[in-house]
Amino acid sequence: MIKLVASDLDGTLLQNGVQSISEEMFHQIRELKQMGILFVAASGRQYANMRRLFAPVCEDMAFVCENGAMAVWRDRVLYCDSFEDDLVKRIVRAIQKKEGAEFSCSTKDFYYMSPKTEAFDRLMREYLKNECRYIRNLDEITEPCMKMAVYEKEGVTEETLHYWQERFSRECTVVTSGFSWVDFIPSGTDKARGIRKFQELLGITPEECLAFGDEYNDIEMLRAVTYSVAMEHGKPGVKKTAAYQAAAVEPVLARLLREKGEPERIFEADESVKRELQKMGEL
Repeated sequence: MIKLVASDLDGTLLQNGVQSISEEMFHQIRELKQMGILFVAASGRQYANMRRLFAPVCEDMAFVCENGAMAVWRDRVLYCDSFEDDLVKRIVRAIQKKEGAEFSCSTKDFYYMSPKTEAFDRLMREYLKNECRYIRNLDEITEPCMKMAVYEKEGVTEETLHYWQERFSRECTVVTSGFSWVDFIPSGTDKARGIRKFQELLGITPEECLAFGDEYNDIEMLRAVTYSVAMEHGKPGVKKTAAYQAAAVEPVLARLLREKGEPERIFEADESVKRELQKMGEL
């Protein structure tokens, strides 16, 4: 029986630019809790932002924030990773020098920013509704930074990712996190770390866990569970990693609730969630 459900947000639970959680999802989270199943939101977003998104049910669930750099349950921080100060400053300088690139630096409670454009400022504050603090120089970065991010409005290409990996992948994890974002995460940190922490706390196994994702920063989380689901529109490497595919999260959870947490009956019963048999040599 499933005892933990984890889902990425942007591109997975929140598709096509949507910035609010559905009432159906709130209802499902409450039902999962009643069934003894913990719902975990796992995202590159900050905790304050995620808590605001899930405000009606935030006490009924758990959070893996900043691509795994922090995990929170019952408003208690379970762990919090951070960068060395020198690396933070070198990443920021590199982003500031690159034309068209904007940076954000994540702390526990807010983002450090120094926007080059009003559009990026509005994106962070008004559209994504992040808690932000403006800086004029790098000496104003005094709080531990859990994640760095570069935003490039025109989108992240393979060339863009290679540009950043070539400069910093020896010192940290560099991974895409959506159409316009590349994230820099402390080495050894990913969403799977948060999932494993909850598995440890709850005394459960990967066979009792279900996870959803669409981007390359979800791959380690999907590998940490037996029932891994990639979005049908997800990146090729994500779909190759996952055991199943689905168009959206809510329909799968609806079936999970109907089947009383028994996953095999869900995936066998509905053709809209497809097991990738080909990679297992069955086709």
